[in-house]
Amino acid sequence: MTSRTCHLSPAAGPLEDDNLLCEILLRLPPEPSSLPRASVVCKRWRCLVSDPRFCRRFRRHHRRNPPLLGFFNRDSDLFPFVPTLEPPNRVSPGRFSLQRREGDRFISLGCRHGLVLIRNVRPNKVLVWDPVTGEQHHLAIPPELVIHAENTAINGAVLRAAGDIQQFHVVLTVVDNVDKQHKRALAWLYSSKTNLWGDLVSTPVPFKVSTSDILGDEDDVTLVFTGKPAVMVRDSLYWILAGNFVGILEFDLEKQSLAVIRVPAHMLENGFYQFWIMRAEGGGLGLLLQKDQSFQLWKRKTDRDGVASWVLGRTIELDKLLSLNGNGSQVILGFAEENNVVFVWTHGVLFMVNLESLQFKKLEIEIGGGHDGVDLSQHIR
Repeated sequence: MTSRTCHLSPAAGPLEDDNLLCEILLRLPPEPSSLPRASVVCKRWRCLVSDPRFCRRFRRHHRRNPPLLGFFNRDSDLFPFVPTLEPPNRVSPGRFSLQRREGDRFISLGCRHGLVLIRNVRPNKVLVWDPVTGEQHHLAIPPELVIHAENTAINGAVLRAAGDIQQFHVVLTVVDNVDKQHKRALAWLYSSKTNLWGDLVSTPVPFKVSTSDILGDEDDVTLVFTGKPAVMVRDSLYWILAGNFVGILEFDLEKQSLAVIRVPAHMLENGFYQFWIMRAEGGGLGLLLQKDQSFQLWKRKTDRDGVASWVLGRTIELDKLLSLNGNGSQVILGFAEENNVVFVWTHGVLFMVNLESLQFKKLEIEIGGGHDGVDLSQHIR
């Protein structure tokens, strides 16, 4: 009887198993250079990272911590892109260039989840634009909304559907000022899945709640302020209301309902330009109040009886943080809700300030002199 030695094949290493390798590559940092660098390792890696299924998984995996690629400058009607990352992750300004057609007149309404929402005034449409893929969706504005918006401004927001990077939602909102003593905020929700606008949603808007001259005369309209984009907190979108009444407009995405939220009276002493809506520390709705050389971070809390109030949290002394000399003013140009970063223009310099870590970065860029604001672009390739 002859004995035979059985030679077992060694188990395949992690990098030889496509499934395991995909799990490893999935955890690469979500920077623009990560997947291109991985693709040059070998043909096999290139095939894996270029597979559309892997790309969708990669975007879903990093959806909660997207990189802040840069911003679109509102000072120009061309919305030039200004990158904020360093090489090799720096995106060329020309890479995100919006192509226009003759007669287009654009107003930017904000960015979220890698999408840009733009109102095209002349054809009365909104454009949902993906700067990375170049994909564009042109949506006709509901006729009822157009009628109500004759004497005021249309605002809105775009977002990806939860857990779905293919579909998106658009919310458009306006204040109906026809009956000045019975103003209403109106909203419509669009779903790319059904390609339809939902039913009209409305809520009353207070009339002349303050005698302060800041809030205007009795004949003033109230509008959903387009100078500051919407902020998404949990399942709600928030905009600033300005004009006869200054406050916050909330659209609950889950309930598909509108509500008006008051802000502390002292925040209106120097006008509504002094505060920004933000995500509060620990979650929930917050406000950033710009006061002298500092930022005050406020949070809206609800007690056991359901009564909501505003509570002051931290105060950031901006002049000390940025080592500023003199008494120059600070202008907030934008807020990146996903990254908790605020863009501040002061002493002729633009800074990125992380409100949580207080780390900051000086951006060596020119953004023009108008300072109308910026729209932040966050995207996963």
